[in-house]
Amino acid sequence: MEEIAIENRELREEVEELKERLREYTYGESKKKYYEANKEKIIEKSNARLERLKSEDPERLREYRRRAYDKQKEKKKYLSKYCEY
Repeated sequence: MEEIAIENRELREEVEELKERLREYTYGESKKKYYEANKEKIIEKSNARLERLKSEDPERLREYRRRAYDKQKEKKKYLSKYCEY
């Protein structure tokens, strides 16, 4: 019984450590503020990238869009199977 309690405590400590590491990679308030303040600039950059991709490699753009469509279709199928409204 004592072994289980020790293992449980160690696992809880490991979970807390992993949560701390994860916080480094998730967006915090500073990133959120940046995106809110520079929203127009970010949209312009993404649109320019899309236009450049359209002109340089339309086949690649088609692949991206197809992959997005397949993922969306898969998600919809999953939700309809496991989530009832």
